[in-house]
Amino acid sequence: MSTATKTAEAPEASSSRGKAPAGERIADWADGRLGIYSLAKANLRKIFPDHWSFLLGEVCLYAFIILIATGVYLTLFFVPSMAEVEYHGSYGPMNGVLMSEAYASTLDISFEVRGGLLVRQIHHWAALIFVVGIFMHMMRVFFTGAFRKPREINWLFGFLLFVLALVTGLTGYSLPDDLLSGVGIRFMEGAILSVPIVGTYLQMFVFGGEFPGTDIIPRFFIAHVLLLPGIMAALVVAHLILIVYHKHTHYAGPGRKNTNVVGYPLFPVYMAKAGGFFFLVFGVITIIAATTTINGVWVLGPYRPDQITSNAQPDWYLGFSEGLVRLMPGWEWVIPGGYTLNFGLLVPLAVFPTMLMVIALYPFFENWVTKDRREHHIAERPRNAPTRTAFGVAWISWYLVALVAGGNDVIALKFGLSINTITWVCRISFFVLPVLVFWATRRVCLGLQRRDKEKVLHGRESGVIKKLPHGEFIEVHEPLPREQLHLLTAHEQYRPAELPPATDENGVRNKVGVIEKLRVKVSRGYFGESGQIAKPTAEEYREITEGHGHH
Repeated sequence: MSTATKTAEAPEASSSRGKAPAGERIADWADGRLGIYSLAKANLRKIFPDHWSFLLGEVCLYAFIILIATGVYLTLFFVPSMAEVEYHGSYGPMNGVLMSEAYASTLDISFEVRGGLLVRQIHHWAALIFVVGIFMHMMRVFFTGAFRKPREINWLFGFLLFVLALVTGLTGYSLPDDLLSGVGIRFMEGAILSVPIVGTYLQMFVFGGEFPGTDIIPRFFIAHVLLLPGIMAALVVAHLILIVYHKHTHYAGPGRKNTNVVGYPLFPVYMAKAGGFFFLVFGVITIIAATTTINGVWVLGPYRPDQITSNAQPDWYLGFSEGLVRLMPGWEWVIPGGYTLNFGLLVPLAVFPTMLMVIALYPFFENWVTKDRREHHIAERPRNAPTRTAFGVAWISWYLVALVAGGNDVIALKFGLSINTITWVCRISFFVLPVLVFWATRRVCLGLQRRDKEKVLHGRESGVIKKLPHGEFIEVHEPLPREQLHLLTAHEQYRPAELPPATDENGVRNKVGVIEKLRVKVSRGYFGESGQIAKPTAEEYREITEGHGHH
């Protein structure tokens, strides 16, 4: 009876409420199958901190989106073929010239496809901004210690994105098959041939025959538009998921701890700001592309193995690889069996990944030194980690020396200098400059730490001069605000590691391995008296402010 009554009342209730709007019904249908409401409720109010340096990662993301969008458009018109054709198009100086279909289609995109040249320019500029954005973003993470637990894996994801961006850039600017890109491919072929024993086999596998062959452009095209972007998109998604899962780092300040995040919610504040910033990045890249020509392939002409461009230079992010080759003397050894070891290419080929791996594996090295197993969600000021900061700046100077060496011919031509002198200066600087930069940077960081300590204990200079009764003139110092005191003293300082006693409580000799002894020495260099300035304690501050006061 009761069941029948309920069944009879249901239609009346439904009619009294009226029919739900179409959008609400669609949302209810989707939520019943995808759980959208619960997902949105859990994540749309997620807090993100606000700091200008965090925009570097957003620039990378937006540049990647622009690259995908413009790349899809260019793919519709580009012909990835090395088949030879005679050009007859709107660009008069090239009419009648034999060239590959890849180069001819690039000319057609530039001069005949509506908006094609602008899209090409946007794509190329976005690629450069993407690479430099990743580099700057990684340096921000490195210098602030944001790679520490639990973000070591995310650091590796970012590093892999950087390496893949370099490879994608190489395949991308090689696709037009112009004279400059052909020289770059030839350089790559020489590096492959320098690999002992298997170099010739690798060359035949990559090029499908003798250089230049007929397969390298189609293979680069597949890698550039399908393989590499797919891997990078997966890494970007994984990177963002880990950021949400681990929560974003934030800088020290009142109320900011390892257990919370101070900032703005994802919706609506952060999404509105991010949307506006995307269009700002897109607009800036478009203005640059519309006003500044890059990679004008029509000026260089199609690639021919018997020609080379004067002052040919790779893009800046790969210029250091050529610089390593120019730094290395052209040494060769012929070993039994008739094999030639070309050290002029083999050694740079080994140094190239070494330079990248040094910075990629640094977080694990620092974790080994500190033996710190805690989670860290507060970003450090670079001055508060002098050795790490000095190491990073020294690595950048290492890279810059190789980059300058890659343009030694252009520098010699523009400034009327001897190319041999420039080469030898770069060779010496490659070994000496990072050491000097490391020492100078650490001294600067220690000096800034001393100044912070003086500010905390004695206050800031007010500019007011006061004469004491005995005739001495002093400058009046004012106590720092509580917020600034917190900023200057909130960082943690590690104590240097110590070796265990020679014997334990039972008189048994403690065995200490060579690796542990090395770790203790490195730890003392990092966190000993020469590696950091002890921050002021509460007792020191209380003694000065209560006992003597700020003068």
